[in-house]
Amino acid sequence: MPLSPSSSALPSATAAIRQLEADLPAHVARSMWRGQDLGGAQGDTVSSGFAELDAELPGGGWPGQSLIEILQPVHHQAEWRLLSPAVAMLLQQGARLLLVGPPHTPGLQGLVPEGVKPQQLVWVQAHTAAERLWAAEQALKAECLSVILVWLPQARPEQLRRLQACASRHAGLCFVIRPLAAQADASAAPLRLRLDLGAWPVPMQVQVLKRRGPLHTRPIVLARWPAGLRPLLPAVLPTVTPPVPRPGVPAGLPATVASATSRPALAHALLDRPDSLGLADRGAPVRAAGAQP
Repeated sequence: MPLSPSSSALPSATAAIRQLEADLPAHVARSMWRGQDLGGAQGDTVSSGFAELDAELPGGGWPGQSLIEILQPVHHQAEWRLLSPAVAMLLQQGARLLLVGPPHTPGLQGLVPEGVKPQQLVWVQAHTAAERLWAAEQALKAECLSVILVWLPQARPEQLRRLQACASRHAGLCFVIRPLAAQADASAAPLRLRLDLGAWPVPMQVQVLKRRGPLHTRPIVLARWPAGLRPLLPAVLPTVTPPVPRPGVPAGLPATVASATSRPALAHALLDRPDSLGLADRGAPVRAAGAQP
């Protein structure tokens, strides 16, 4: 007849495990976490600028010495909305911002209101996957405080492992921006997030796909618009006044449906491009890298 463990043995075993954890060296203890608990970060963290998101991130913010992977649909390009609060915080401490292979030419008219000074910005024009990976690796090996954003449309798992190894010795933050199609691919990044643009007028939805902690299933709704567009938002945001019924719009429809039929849809991507709204008449127009004037 098999013997079952006595109930009195369980508390003693739990106490022994806790004693072993207490006796671990500090650097080993930081690397341990229980699956049902939110783990800590191995290095310093930087607040994301969103209290709701910080509460779901190990260590309470973006982890340093770690690769952070942001996955989003290719047509959204909402990474600046999500990352600019943390970027501005580190730039105020003297860090530099390195952009490796962005899909469009960085526009200072949009970056300066977000706290990016021209002398702190380094733009690396890298077109192939090999060039992007090499530039990102060299930036991670540099002994300076920096925020690195690298756009990697294609990357193999072993290439991401190499970047993670380099990021583990980097004092700043490193974000890898990838298409949503890469969600099913293996990744060595300890933190992976999915970034979507919510239904109008909700700016962003973030879901944590991978972290040191329990499974995260509830999208986090974050309300933030680009700094350069905030003064202009009252002119483009929908009003709360119920729409006046017009021919072809039944009066019995809900207000949200009637409002949607009485005004043209305004895409999030359009709000990220003030020049397309006719609001950025100052300076030269922003063109994609490699585009002909």
